[in-house]
Amino acid sequence: MAKHHPDIPFERFADDAVCHCSSEHQAQRLQADLDRRFAECGLALHPDKTQIVYCKDNVRRGQYLNQKFDFLGYTFRPRLAMTRWGKTFVNFSPGMSNRAAKAIRQTMRAWKLNCRIDKRVDDLAKIFNPIIRGWIMYYGRYHKSALSRVLMHLDLRLARWAMSKYRRLRGHRRRARYWIQDIRRREPALFAHWTLLYRATVGR
Repeated sequence: MAKHHPDIPFERFADDAVCHCSSEHQAQRLQADLDRRFAECGLALHPDKTQIVYCKDNVRRGQYLNQKFDFLGYTFRPRLAMTRWGKTFVNFSPGMSNRAAKAIRQTMRAWKLNCRIDKRVDDLAKIFNPIIRGWIMYYGRYHKSALSRVLMHLDLRLARWAMSKYRRLRGHRRRARYWIQDIRRREPALFAHWTLLYRATVGR
């Protein structure tokens, strides 16, 4: 890239890379050059991951087959955004990918909260808050709404944990959810994701 394409910025992490081309012709030429260079090294570009993507936004309004790509746990695609004056526009920007969201939900399932009835709710917060904070710090930088939808599942799992732990809540899903909501109102910073999800409630 430095020798033959110094005018094309790119980012690389491990074996993933994104190259920023100014036209479809330039992108096609670069892909052909990379194909040849990889072949010289006994390698090949991934046939499914390697693609030319059109970064559609308010300025680039054309049509193209591929208009999104995943990189480092984020999906980059056209999204509606809002200016400081309240006007909406299309911006090509990142948000947590579906694959990353699925991985987080799988991690939460692996915690098996319903089997931790020997713990108190504040014990659970101490155990899992470092992980939750890590998710928020990484995936919460852009379009927090995607992360918020995933973290809402944790409150449902906490309600199921309460149903397993407390006899008076067994078989009462709604009552268990209200029990978790009551704790959240009394201790809004107990779980790291509560401040993210319910900031408006905390501020009242």
